[in-house]
Amino acid sequence: MLELINLTKKYKNFIAVDNISFKVEDGEIFGLLGPNGAGKSTTVSMISTVKAPTSGEIRVDNKSLKEKSMEIKKIMGIVPQDIALYEALSAKDNLEFFGSLYGLKGKILKDRVSEVLEIIELKDKKDQAVSEFSGGMKRRVNIGIALINNPKLLILDEPTVGIDPQSRNHILETVKRLNEERGMTVIYTSHYMEEVEYLCKRVAIVDNGKLIALGTKEELKEKLKVKDTLTVSYSKAAKDDLEKVKNIMGTEKVRIDKDEITLLVDSKQRNIIDVVDDIKNLGIKLTSFKYDEVNLESMFLQITGKSLRE
Repeated sequence: MLELINLTKKYKNFIAVDNISFKVEDGEIFGLLGPNGAGKSTTVSMISTVKAPTSGEIRVDNKSLKEKSMEIKKIMGIVPQDIALYEALSAKDNLEFFGSLYGLKGKILKDRVSEVLEIIELKDKKDQAVSEFSGGMKRRVNIGIALINNPKLLILDEPTVGIDPQSRNHILETVKRLNEERGMTVIYTSHYMEEVEYLCKRVAIVDNGKLIALGTKEELKEKLKVKDTLTVSYSKAAKDDLEKVKNIMGTEKVRIDKDEITLLVDSKQRNIIDVVDDIKNLGIKLTSFKYDEVNLESMFLQITGKSLRE
């Protein structure tokens, strides 16, 4: 459905997107993950034709975006990071206006607006001015506008920034339902790793404009050789015994604090309980332990040394 080939965007001496290539399959929810300023929104802007690439190629539905931009725009829906609505108009009027820009009219437009209002669950507030809506409701209208042309490819650029938990959950469930029931291909960009982990099977992780990882969570874990985290609390330990923790098989990056030890564990090489037993057998009196299987955020932290929200 979507293919980026050596996509690059430069601003004088600054490279915002640096030679990125990946494919998104038809009917896939694909996550584009990275911290603020990583290049996610610039990539989305090029896909949506707001910005022109410096070099490289974008293909949508096996067509060149450069050569067939008007044709491709008809099958795309874009939800921008910033809310783009006419706030003096009602939700219904906004949908009708943007639907008319796609050439929809008459009964077709009326039926499509009604269907979209059902999807975003705002039918009972369709005649209310958008200016009176909460931030989360405005986001839902924004998504409705992206759906008005019944797109094959839906692109959402950080759609849950600054909204309440209820609206956030509604957006996530709507995206999931559109994919499952309609086979809609979705590109979902975020720096909230839990959203991407919930929605997306495959992810691309970007940092400083570069693609640094691509695949499923399991593939990335294997490819990048990232580890799970074990944290043990202790009440009593000799200094020499604590130093011996650093030599336990199957562990690395051991950090010893006043009453806590944190270490990375290769779960394929060592059972976590065996590692805990090894620590106890050194004579260290443990009070508790916590095991955290690697997630996308800890994965990002291990390979870049930065938090996704930095």
